[in-house]
Amino acid sequence: MQYVKLGSTGLDVSRICLGCMTYGLPDRGAHAWTLGEDASRPIIREAVEAGVTFFDTANVYSDGTSEEIVGRALRDFARRDEIVLATKVHGRMRPGPNGAGLSRKAILTEIDHSLSRLGTDHVDLYQIHRFDPHTPVEETMEALHDVVKAGKARYIGASSMYAWQFAKMQHTAERHGWTRFVSMQNHYNLLYREEEREMLPLCADQGVGVLPWSPLARGRLTRDWGTDTGRSTQDAFGSRLYPDGDRAVVEAVGRVADARGVPRAQVALAWLLRQDTVTAPIVGAATSGHLRDALAAVDLTLTDEERTALQQPYVPHAVAGH
Repeated sequence: MQYVKLGSTGLDVSRICLGCMTYGLPDRGAHAWTLGEDASRPIIREAVEAGVTFFDTANVYSDGTSEEIVGRALRDFARRDEIVLATKVHGRMRPGPNGAGLSRKAILTEIDHSLSRLGTDHVDLYQIHRFDPHTPVEETMEALHDVVKAGKARYIGASSMYAWQFAKMQHTAERHGWTRFVSMQNHYNLLYREEEREMLPLCADQGVGVLPWSPLARGRLTRDWGTDTGRSTQDAFGSRLYPDGDRAVVEAVGRVADARGVPRAQVALAWLLRQDTVTAPIVGAATSGHLRDALAAVDLTLTDEERTALQQPYVPHAVAGH
């Protein structure tokens, strides 16, 4: 495993971040394809033993049960001081007023609930899951600053939004002397590269680490176009992200992978890992094979010709994932 600083911080993270939306009780929340605890623990353990130190979950994943499963597994398989544990806040956790969003009440309530489920007194990275247009930016940034100053989070990060929104939040924090975001978790892969227009240059300029979600485009980059899986048939959100015009990119990945004699997942991840702005892709692994492909991609270097072949078929997309 390789390790790198998270943005301009002194924090070392593994080049692969294990995305933990895959782990949670299938009958809780909106992800019926998730793995229960017995199936999740061996994969988390294998990741730890392979040198993965970076784990990302969220309060909304499987109605909080992802945090519970991940927290118990990491307590059993890892030393807390060696793990970089990340979770997120924004999505709806209960019905009624104040059950979602980025108000002061929501943030201060949800950090305590997340810590309880994770079984720890702090997270290393506390991220806002999306931008909240219904809450003043000043309220959100001050509340996040207070979470850090209370010792409940070491750093804060953000997720998919427009670049101007991210810049506004960073400027607000800087103007008041509050904690700034150190990372951006955004939608970025070979099938969706719109982040290269504004967000990635902004992150590079500001020294913000980039943690792409859906680095394999919900698995579309790993299989023949049009092939369904159990997850893809149940993933309503994912089905809206990638139109039919993306087939040429998927086929290009297949050609490079065949020529190399490696799985397509390794090629797609290797391309992403060599993008200058990317710190660590957030990779979901439902099997040991998924994890092994992610680990192998860290050491796979593509030629300039291969990179060009992968990038050339791309066509512009409408904004997706915010």
